Amino acid sequence: MRTNTMRIHCLNKAAMADGTILYWMSREQRIHDNWGLLHARELAGEDRQLAVAFCLVDDYPGATLRHYDFMLRGLEEVERGLMELHIPFFLLKGDPVLAIPALAAELNAGAVITDFDPLRVKQAWQQGVAETLPVPLIEVDGHNVIPARLVSDKQEYAARTIRPKIHRLSQEFLEEFPPLAPMPGPPAQHSVTAWATVRRDLIVDDSVGPVGLEPGEAAAHIALDTFVQSRLHRYSDRRNDPVADATSRLSAYFHFGQLAPLRAALAVAASGKGEGQAAYLEELVVRRELSDNFCLHNPHYDSLDGAPEWARKTLDEHRDDPRPYLYSIEEFEAARTHSALWNAAQRQMLETGYMHGYLRMFWAKKILEWSASPEEALATVIRLNDRYQLDGRDPNGYVGALWSVAGLHDRPWKTRPVYGSVRYMNENGCRRKFKVDDYIASQPG
Repeated sequence: MRTNTMRIHCLNKAAMADGTILYWMSREQRIHDNWGLLHARELAGEDRQLAVAFCLVDDYPGATLRHYDFMLRGLEEVERGLMELHIPFFLLKGDPVLAIPALAAELNAGAVITDFDPLRVKQAWQQGVAETLPVPLIEVDGHNVIPARLVSDKQEYAARTIRPKIHRLSQEFLEEFPPLAPMPGPPAQHSVTAWATVRRDLIVDDSVGPVGLEPGEAAAHIALDTFVQSRLHRYSDRRNDPVADATSRLSAYFHFGQLAPLRAALAVAASGKGEGQAAYLEELVVRRELSDNFCLHNPHYDSLDGAPEWARKTLDEHRDDPRPYLYSIEEFEAARTHSALWNAAQRQMLETGYMHGYLRMFWAKKILEWSASPEEALATVIRLNDRYQLDGRDPNGYVGALWSVAGLHDRPWKTRPVYGSVRYMNENGCRRKFKVDDYIASQPG
């Protein structure tokens, strides 16, 4: 099986040359179920060399030791697996716009393959590399079940507008991955990465430490199997209950590319779990890919400039409304508000790198209600989400922040102080959904 050509997008107009095929691993940090690596292997065939590189950037915006630890342990597993397939792995450090072309020149690369990513920083890296390379830079969308550039060439208004486009293409792209064939013969002599030295030399914010979730491709597959077998059957009815343990807990693995969303979709689609299956596929495919669509087509995905006009207007009309409480970002970060529920959700995020999705909406909306302005609220939501959540700095996170604070992909609701006609949430609504006191009691502190 060959990689579907509709997943492939050329980022420059250079002609392919003889030489090594280099896969620049970025968003998809795994060996198996990886369309980009599979396409690189196809291009290498039996006559060319194949190499994989990852470029480590110390100061990635919003990232802390928590994120680097999870990522590096996953990449260490990637290197071990590639060695078994006779594929060398290069861990580079520094600006990818300089490091990737330099490695490509050193390896006499005939083409460079990389991953689709809609975020500005990744797009800027790719543009810089594409302009520098004398050979093709080829992007492969291995993250979306339906390739983002294919499903729509514009920003979609809501789930209801992108859903039929996704459903129309789903049968074509819900396809099993082929195995990654090993390269013939051992690669040229290549030293193994000194991972302990890499960790020691990191220049990174270490005030947010690692958490207990096991990283890596193997752990991700175990987590997927556990969800499908043990929790998927109650996902439809109980996913908005943080006490019920009905969600997948796979978002960190998706974010770091340690698990392919398509692999999860195939497993869930084959499960026969009825309503749970349908509900999860809606979230996994339609809602998640709506986020990639938004970030691809709207460069203001992390500011109020990205919000719909009606929401900006209503928030502006209510920006001078009295706030029932006002907290600084430091008070929010330390979980020092008057609300025991809000504080418990914040402490869960601080300690575990995770917050239940329903609570994350409540959490963000209360930051809007208790901040001096909607701009300040959105900045606080994004900073805390990016800093502490393992799945932070992700299209889903930016879209979730704008949905909560500024009505993205939503509609106007009843007008209220501070919120205007942006959807409102409060603790009483949470108490109708789940046992709030049990949740509070279960959290640290």
